Amino acid sequence: MKSIKELFRIGTGPSSSHTMGPRKAAEIFLEKHTEAASFQVTLYGSLAATGKGHMTDVAIIETLQPHAPVEIIWKSHVFLTFHPNGMTFKSLNADKKVTDEWTVFSVGGGALAEEGQTMPMSKDIYDMNSMNEILNWCKHTGKSYWEYVEQCEGPEIWEYLGEVWHTMKEAIVKGLDAEGVLPGPLNIPRKASSYYIRALGYKDSLRSRGLVFAYALAVSEENASGGKIVTAPTCGSCGVVPAVLYHLQQSREFSDARILRALATAGLIGNIVKHNASISGAEAGCQAEVGVACSMASAAASQLFGGSPAQIEYAAEMGLEHHLGMTCDPVCGLVQIPCIERNAYAAARALDANIYSAFTDGHHRVSFDKVVEVMKQTGHDLPSLYKETSEGGLAKNYKQM
Repeated sequence: MKSIKELFRIGTGPSSSHTMGPRKAAEIFLEKHTEAASFQVTLYGSLAATGKGHMTDVAIIETLQPHAPVEIIWKSHVFLTFHPNGMTFKSLNADKKVTDEWTVFSVGGGALAEEGQTMPMSKDIYDMNSMNEILNWCKHTGKSYWEYVEQCEGPEIWEYLGEVWHTMKEAIVKGLDAEGVLPGPLNIPRKASSYYIRALGYKDSLRSRGLVFAYALAVSEENASGGKIVTAPTCGSCGVVPAVLYHLQQSREFSDARILRALATAGLIGNIVKHNASISGAEAGCQAEVGVACSMASAAASQLFGGSPAQIEYAAEMGLEHHLGMTCDPVCGLVQIPCIERNAYAAARALDANIYSAFTDGHHRVSFDKVVEVMKQTGHDLPSLYKETSEGGLAKNYKQM
């Protein structure tokens, strides 16, 4: 598996696969063709279907336009075989002749891939790729998941995770203070600030849940408005992990050091899914985004509360298992409905998964690895209209209203 630095990417919203990935691809292509008189970019499949709502064209044009004119071609019903988020960049000379072309895929979480290989060609730094292997390592060594992360990543990972945590907290604070309407035709008002204020008026139990909602909404609304966030594991699911960790630190006074260890464990969980299945909504539906985020947050919470390696694995398993089959159906192609609300709900479910696992000894019938396998197959079986194309599910019903 690759470094968790490739899972926790700091950048701007609203979409890791539709905004961050294409922007990076445009930067790479421009670097090779600064002499081009113009550019032509063709977007395929899911990338084209919801690209306008996700500001894919804006990300590409902002990168290439300062150097030469750009033409965007949308082919939403053409799905390239390797991945639904395909794009072809072409450089043209003054005579409008193509001088070079490059087909690349945005595979989720801001990562790019050419057919069959991830870009850039970073090295695998984890020698174990399944939860079962790592869980057995924990049992035999007496160590925890975060210690395996440190062993593989080196001590410098803590500085990076410190930056990740700082960015997550900034997104929450900024989102709680922001008001107004989110960009796009849906005219959705921001809700984080009002949820936060209302939550403070309730007694402990409801206050706790309301605050978690507010924190998740704050980050997700920042993402929807193009603000600075951390993919965890994607932009569309970026509110879940920060909401859970921020709430637990605020309410339980966990130190930053313990929060960073929980982040390391969360990153390891996301990495396992990314390596063995997918974190792309266009490839596997929202189970691969919000479901994986819930799994990551569940494991992090369990660790913070002193869960054993088996209990942490169980919490992660429940966080993902109970999102199996979730479709990716963004209304109008925006990362707003139902995405923002799903982040808040998944954050609450992560806390519940932690509590449930804490009542057990960690032993259960269906392993985390098995759920990842099932999620991958379920994503493969889902029709394309339920995988970030805005042609089915809630997106289709909304258009009919």
